[in-house]
Amino acid sequence: MPATAPTIVATSIGFDSRGRGPYDWAPGPVFDLAVELAGAPAQPRLCYLGTATGDDPARLAGVYGAFAGSAVRLSHLSLFPMPTVPDVRAHLLAQDVIWVGGGSVANLLAVWRVHGLDEVLAECWRAGVVLGGVSAGSLCWHVGGTTDSYGPDLRPVTNGLGLIPTSNGVHHDSEEQRRPLYRRLVAEGTLPAGHATDDGVGLVYRGTALVEAVADRPGKAAHRVERGPDGTAVETRLEPRRLR
Repeated sequence: MPATAPTIVATSIGFDSRGRGPYDWAPGPVFDLAVELAGAPAQPRLCYLGTATGDDPARLAGVYGAFAGSAVRLSHLSLFPMPTVPDVRAHLLAQDVIWVGGGSVANLLAVWRVHGLDEVLAECWRAGVVLGGVSAGSLCWHVGGTTDSYGPDLRPVTNGLGLIPTSNGVHHDSEEQRRPLYRRLVAEGTLPAGHATDDGVGLVYRGTALVEAVADRPGKAAHRVERGPDGTAVETRLEPRRLR
């Protein structure tokens, strides 16, 4: 059963760590939320896209390890060196949730467009497949945001898929360049107004409207950032609903 409206879960939330290695992961509560938004199927179909890290096999193994023994019917779509499924469109449309990992959003967008995934993912969204992701997997659904895709000095990215017609800031409280750059880009009009997430916070959109912020830990928030009448950035804290 698809989501009742086009749905996106855009986050600064990764997998939970089990602590026995860099990719020893467990699925956090944000995945339960995504499945719930997809209609709570008994055996949810979730496809992982790791394009932003070049389809790194170590990360992919971590994702499979995280869901091992669960009810999730996990698959992945890798694009290096070629797509790993024979019909990309059919495979993605058959999912309940598509989850996009972090990494380079600039590279992700370029590779997706070469393979026509920009159009396929928009079709999935309209069809009720829940789209979600962390960091690059959050920025990609929006008009743009801030990225370290080009090096350690952050720069704007302005060619996102634009399913959500606003901007997005990730890691708002944990990477020192993020907040001031995002605020400046909105203030000067390089980016439209939008929402930023502290680490551990996600944004839930139904259609193009933000319906709630969620968090998997205490003391964190989402933030509305817009251009004020005097040309400076105005930031408003949004308290999230705490996930289990």
